[in-house]
Amino acid sequence: MPKLSIIIPVFNEKSTIAEIIKRIEAVDLGVAKEIIIVDDFSTDGTREILKSLENKYKIIYQTKNLGKGAALRAGFKQATGDWLVVQDADLEYDPADFKDMLKTIAKAGALVVYGSRRLEHNYFKRRHSGYIYACGGIFITWFTNLLYGTKITDEPTCYKMFRTDFLKSINLECKRFEFCPEITAKIARRGIKIYEVPISYRPRHKSEGKKINWRDGLEALWTLLKYRFTK
Repeated sequence: MPKLSIIIPVFNEKSTIAEIIKRIEAVDLGVAKEIIIVDDFSTDGTREILKSLENKYKIIYQTKNLGKGAALRAGFKQATGDWLVVQDADLEYDPADFKDMLKTIAKAGALVVYGSRRLEHNYFKRRHSGYIYACGGIFITWFTNLLYGTKITDEPTCYKMFRTDFLKSINLECKRFEFCPEITAKIARRGIKIYEVPISYRPRHKSEGKKINWRDGLEALWTLLKYRFTK
């Protein structure tokens, strides 16, 4: 049976990690699921929860807090599935959306599929993390399309799915949240089409634990510029 590797980077998510794993397990994707959790040196009790799950999942413990990008790279190395997808440890995204992503990536020649929050029919009517977050994501997407000639609608989306052998052929250097712009830039530089499918989204606010901030937005813009003009 084909297999999907689901990489979950975790940092201080004790209130949601068990629930997101439960939701992933509950959805029938029609493929085998390999869940790989990378704990980025959590200090809030998340690590203790994960230790109780070691007999069921692949769990990697970082020896210090290195950032989301570093955690993802550690998880990618362990992936053995035909396809691979990123899943945040919070509850903003719905794993049921993997179904449509898998249908799309299974098409001949499809190497990359992004789940787009902005293709959702009620995107502008629903709750957002905040005005700055929403506008920042739109601007980064526009900047990406301008620099690379892509036509995507949601560059900073968490839900990015790849054919595993293709992803492993890309040399990633990211340490923090710059994973998204780096992988998008390097895909675009290769001339690979990024497919998109609409997904649902329930954003959380900073008060609920959202970690990304305006500095990460600036880093994303710099990363896009850097990889546009350097190899």
